[in-house]
Amino acid sequence: MKKLQLLALPLLFLFVLSSCTSVKVLSDYDKDANFNTYNTYAFYKTGIDKAQISDLDKKRILRAIDAEMATRGFTKSNTPDVLVSIFTKEKEQVDIYNNLWGGGFGWGWSPYYWGGPGWNNGTQVSTRTQGSLYIDLIDAKSKELVWQGKGIGTLSNSRNMEKKEERIREFVGEILKAYPPQAMAAK
Repeated sequence: MKKLQLLALPLLFLFVLSSCTSVKVLSDYDKDANFNTYNTYAFYKTGIDKAQISDLDKKRILRAIDAEMATRGFTKSNTPDVLVSIFTKEKEQVDIYNNLWGGGFGWGWSPYYWGGPGWNNGTQVSTRTQGSLYIDLIDAKSKELVWQGKGIGTLSNSRNMEKKEERIREFVGEILKAYPPQAMAAK
């Protein structure tokens, strides 16, 4: 039974670690905006140009937004109802893990085993980039922000472009799930 418990701990750790890969979403909106009147969009170049990410990542984000807007019935237009802008932030996270198993080399007793050598890998330190992607919807006529979605999650520094694009699509998809605001969707 003790061996089963010992095997369950690493599995639990992997589950907790994998659950940290999701995107946390926050959104805010102008309660006076009539979201039912918004059917067309265009990208707000001025805002997008200010985003401090590579042009390639901007293209990936804009393609993902195009796909999500299309699934919500929006069409791209030269005379849009809303302008879409993006903004990004990132910060480096440092995670420190202490070895759960403890011990050291030598023989002895512990609650989990009797005899045999123990082991201790010591402290492990890893870094990851936590990023925030903001998607702003601006009323094209009034030029006022009417909706903002923010996704926060761990960014992959992977060289695998498919994984990188998949993560960007996940970010955008999770953020735009919050649009239109629930209070407005019920009306």
